[in-house]
Amino acid sequence: MKRAFMGLFGKKTEKKEEAPKYNGWDVTNKLFWTEGWGSMALAILAALTIRWLLLEAYVIPSGSMLPTLLVNDHIFVNKITYGVRVPFSEQWLVKFREPERGEIVVFKYPVDPGTFFIKRIVGLPGDRIKFDNGALFINGELQEKVVPKTNWNFDWLREEDFSNSEGMYKDSKSNYIHFFEELNDGKGGKIEHSILMKKSQVMGFSGDGEWVVPEDSLFVMGDNRYNSHDSRFWGYMPKKNILGRASFVWLSCDEMIPFVPVICNPLTIRWRRFFHNVTH
Repeated sequence: MKRAFMGLFGKKTEKKEEAPKYNGWDVTNKLFWTEGWGSMALAILAALTIRWLLLEAYVIPSGSMLPTLLVNDHIFVNKITYGVRVPFSEQWLVKFREPERGEIVVFKYPVDPGTFFIKRIVGLPGDRIKFDNGALFINGELQEKVVPKTNWNFDWLREEDFSNSEGMYKDSKSNYIHFFEELNDGKGGKIEHSILMKKSQVMGFSGDGEWVVPEDSLFVMGDNRYNSHDSRFWGYMPKKNILGRASFVWLSCDEMIPFVPVICNPLTIRWRRFFHNVTH
């Protein structure tokens, strides 16, 4: 006698075998890539690829780039603008273009490559740079400063920003004035950007001097000209140290959470700085 089950309509029905249980590590099972550890691995790989190839986030810790960048500005840095590097290397897979005067870049501090700095490119290879009593000369040409019609950038600044600046001086906002500096871009045009200058003459400033930028190097300066530890003090920045070009502010706040210094205090967010462009 055949073993079978009779259905309602007299048809034979075989007992179905149970599918093998998914153990969480079977890479041939689509659940591994959609709901299991594989999906997490893909997400991590995607995040690392974006960080290596496209964008990386940084937080501004000091006032060296005031008034362009504020303390606690969270910015995205464009990693692909100059080219694509071999992962974890300074070697280029492909190079698209060279850094240009006036661009704000994040780079490895030449004195301590484990520390990252952000400054503005002022001098290119072969340029003669002179900084004398607040006046910037590039190849013998004075870079003009004009008083802006509005002080939008300057109005953001607080006394605390000057007290916590990375430079050697602790100062007051009332001692500074906001200018637009017109950098010669080397192509017959001008790059206008904000800088801070002392109201009174500064005698014997240790950052005064003259330099000639060597090959494969750049001369960088902070926009807060008297409170920035830059090429005037530690020398030239090798091009290979560049990590990317500053793009825009995606988050900004007056204060960070004390016990988590990389997260903004939501009560102090500067809403108007969201997506503020900082390419110049």
